[in-house]
Amino acid sequence: MNVELYSDEELLIGCKENNRLYQEILYRKYAKKMYGICLSYAGDRDMAQDILQESFIKVFKSIHNYKSEGPLEGWIRRIIINTALDHLRQKTKLQKYISDKDEVIKEVEEISAIEKLQTQDILNQVAKLPDGARVVFNLYALEGYTHREIADKLEITEGTSKSQFNRARKLLMEMLNKLSV
Repeated sequence: MNVELYSDEELLIGCKENNRLYQEILYRKYAKKMYGICLSYAGDRDMAQDILQESFIKVFKSIHNYKSEGPLEGWIRRIIINTALDHLRQKTKLQKYISDKDEVIKEVEEISAIEKLQTQDILNQVAKLPDGARVVFNLYALEGYTHREIADKLEITEGTSKSQFNRARKLLMEMLNKLSV
């Protein structure tokens, strides 16, 4: 089945009519890309798969709320991210991993060695970050949220968001430096 033969508009109509074939096609069209997002938040494949499945259930239940004001992929992506954050809050009690204390961060200078690494190597290391630091890093560096938006979304202070991002960056640089040696 070639999912590219169907436009998002066709898929929307079919999904709004609760047509299982159109739901499957929509899932196949976006699942691989969205799984990558889930994996970047979850840190392990089983949790990522759970988040993906839960997210697509939400997509199909709320598809009638989609207003076609932006790309369908972006709307699905927001559901994926919010589901991942909800999942992390429930499963790992995200708040206990995020401290309000600012950390003193020294800059790591060995950027050139890190540039030699492959994207997958870097993503594998991101998945190893502590939950709070990983979530803030993903939201800021990969999704483009501001620290204020992250603070609102995670119910933390803006300073905590910045601190967790710096912590993630420091840890990631240390891990990547070890890989590149």
